[in-house]
Amino acid sequence: MRKRLVAGNWKMHGNRAANAVLLEAIVAGIAGDVECAVCAPYPYLVQVADRLRGTALACGAQNVSEHAQGAYTGEVSAAMLADCGCRYVIVGHSERRQLYGESDAQVAAKFAVVRSAGMTPILCVGETLAERDAGKTESTVARQLDAVLAGAGAGAFANAVLAYEPVWAIGTGRNATPEQARDVHAFLRGRLAEQATGIARELRILYGGSVKAANAAALFAMPEVDGGLIGGASLVAAEFLAIARAAH
Repeated sequence: MRKRLVAGNWKMHGNRAANAVLLEAIVAGIAGDVECAVCAPYPYLVQVADRLRGTALACGAQNVSEHAQGAYTGEVSAAMLADCGCRYVIVGHSERRQLYGESDAQVAAKFAVVRSAGMTPILCVGETLAERDAGKTESTVARQLDAVLAGAGAGAFANAVLAYEPVWAIGTGRNATPEQARDVHAFLRGRLAEQATGIARELRILYGGSVKAANAAALFAMPEVDGGLIGGASLVAAEFLAIARAAH
């Protein structure tokens, strides 16, 4: 049985003092058989990893360079993230794809370097509102998934997490209905199963996009939804803990 995962994505928020308060509240309140992670901005990864060490929570990063090392000013390598204590790394988030022009090929390369460094990539896929309205949801997420399958192979997903994040639901207050999430998750699992049935069966697929305490239980009740990638609600301890309880 797939173990649920709830991962918080702090995005570009936080400071050392506020982080300490938030982490203390989460560590004190977390319970149940649900795996949880906190994906923090680069400057705070050591702070987060140090506080979470020995707890039921893991530290994660929000991005990574596809390069191992070299003259890439401002970039952070997978080896550096692992050295900081990260277990997870988000790759292909829609904000990276849209705001910074990351291509499917670049995302696939990042996925590969995260695995090579011994960490677990959280691969994000999702469609825009225009693509959904045009009936292109499945073709869009298939293209994004297929790029990684082509670059890393289906076997790479034995140590990976997939996250379906409809772009139109991220930070908008809108979210996919539980049934919409279920259908896309089922499609993604089926797509991977065409190449690796056993791995597809065990792959955790998270839903992300305006998940909060009020809608988490309905989303997580869907048989294909294995947890959530949580944005704004992960910055509020009570919300994040309630979402984790809903996953449990």
